[in-house]
Amino acid sequence: MQIVAKATLSGIIFLSGCATLPPQKPSDLCEIFREKPDWYQAALESENRWDVPVSVQMAVIRHESDFVEDARPPRTWFLGFIPTGRISSAYGYSQALDATWDRYLRDSGRGSGSRDDFFDASDFVGWYLKQTRNELGIPTNDAYRQYLAYHEGARGYARGSHKKKPALINVAKKVARTAERYDLQLRGCRDELNEEIDK
Repeated sequence: MQIVAKATLSGIIFLSGCATLPPQKPSDLCEIFREKPDWYQAALESENRWDVPVSVQMAVIRHESDFVEDARPPRTWFLGFIPTGRISSAYGYSQALDATWDRYLRDSGRGSGSRDDFFDASDFVGWYLKQTRNELGIPTNDAYRQYLAYHEGARGYARGSHKKKPALINVAKKVARTAERYDLQLRGCRDELNEEIDK
């Protein structure tokens, strides 16, 4: 028993060393970026490339995955104990679907990328919200409507599918509040973060 326990413990230590842990203070954008300065650089590059505010990108990611790199939707079960799959192929920080991720890789010119890499996920969110602006005319700083379209897809949003989903509307309101809070916080630390990048 002791040998098995030691092997299991060492396996856990090894696995936790490979994973990127979520930020310790996810409700404070400045603290997130102080803890993970490479995330700020990724979000800033995405903002510059796609004209999507850092605060909106980060709010979407926060509410999609809670900053868990390998987040997946819950499994479905048969008879309560036999796993039958997952509700969708959503995966990673951005919860991008397989087909949408493949389209992003083609259309963005990236060629390759990983949904559990923050740089790639941030760029994906920027690209997706820019597509939404182009297709539906939703400004990239309108976190509420952008999130509804992100969740439902451009066609679903245009059909009004979100209107029959009060739980989704509540989440979209939370995303908007998070984006507003993140924007205010970022105004207070952006110069400091930019100085760190320039070093």
